Amino acid sequence: MDFTVSERPTSRQTTTGKNKSQQRSYVILGVPEAGDDAIDLHAAALAALLATLSSSIVVESETLVRTKHNVEDVNVWDVDASGEPGGTMIWDGSATYERFDYTPPEVGESSYSFDTTGGSQHVTQGLAHIADYPAGSTYDYKGAINVQRNGDSISVEGVDITIPVFSWSETHYIANDDVDDAYKLALFALSGKTNDDTFRGFAAGEVLFLGASDGQRGKENWEITFRFAASLNKTGLTIGTITSIAKKGWEYLWVTYVDVVSTDVVVKQPAAVHIEQVYDAGDFDGLGI
Repeated sequence: MDFTVSERPTSRQTTTGKNKSQQRSYVILGVPEAGDDAIDLHAAALAALLATLSSSIVVESETLVRTKHNVEDVNVWDVDASGEPGGTMIWDGSATYERFDYTPPEVGESSYSFDTTGGSQHVTQGLAHIADYPAGSTYDYKGAINVQRNGDSISVEGVDITIPVFSWSETHYIANDDVDDAYKLALFALSGKTNDDTFRGFAAGEVLFLGASDGQRGKENWEITFRFAASLNKTGLTIGTITSIAKKGWEYLWVTYVDVVSTDVVVKQPAAVHIEQVYDAGDFDGLGI
């Protein structure tokens, strides 16, 4: 496969001070050939990036050495009418240059960051009904949100809210011999799965593995960042008059509404609550961390 590696216009972001560094970013384009697979393509894109990178650069009269590089898939797999890979494939590439006396982390070391800004979810049911205006309203919806009337039609529109989601990433430094094709496939297979057992203090079903991105540091070892999100399991939920509802963190809850006559007015009220599994569970021991 032939690759084109282009540096982005927004590249060369420089950090000054004691830990002076420069981050460079690239766009990598390639067209697959028959027989290519995703792992080979990723490795080839990384090799194409490496071929364009120098081991050191000079920034403001100071030499910085390359300490890490990485490629991430953007649009990597497409097929033609015969099922063979086709189309233009795209990767994001990056390289970091730092002071020569910078000491990179050793194999076995790790770093951690987290985010509690939450996620967005569309809900059709409130946790509690607070008030109606004017007082004495006959529209008893049992907590249904944004019920709209259009002639004889009644619908529950709901609302988008921010829900508690604990997101975090872990960067681990792993020996080159341990990052073989089987390990890369294991990471791929576990992406988009929930934990089937306790993981990082969270109960089964509460953690979603969002995937991993890696970068080989020279020929010695790998810097791999693992990304996770946690949503807590819940029990004892009440929706309308339906009680004792339980759901795992990443299961999907939805409500069936029916028309009910309340004080001579037809309203929408929850009739049933449904819990759906939308993610497979996986054994996170396969992550090797």
